[in-house]
Amino acid sequence: MSTATAIPDGATPPPADGRAMTLTDSAARRIVKLATLEGNPDQMLRLSVSGGGCSGFQYGFDFDVTVNEDDHVFTHAGARLVVDDVSLDLLAGAELDYVEDLMGSYFKVGNPNAASSCGCGTSFSV
Repeated sequence: MSTATAIPDGATPPPADGRAMTLTDSAARRIVKLATLEGNPDQMLRLSVSGGGCSGFQYGFDFDVTVNEDDHVFTHAGARLVVDDVSLDLLAGAELDYVEDLMGSYFKVGNPNAASSCGCGTSFSV
């Protein structure tokens, strides 16, 4: 499986503090496919972190066409991932993958900042 470090979209240089996300080829392909199926290939996958879940924080996924002032946009292979600044604090260095296995298909966040996570992988603690 090949991965690439996602670089912030457009002319914006990488964050000076080194906070970035990595997207696998599989995740990029799925984001592009889902955006196309939604009828708007300009949509971005928004990844956010909020309080909750069984481990303290939970991941949230949604499609969005808006980039807010505090957002960071990462691109890879035509896919765009948008993460707000507060969530990026908890996701810096994380990898977004798309997995298809016997349990189903899902986006999986490999988060080096997570001290522990729940069994289903949708929540974590730091």
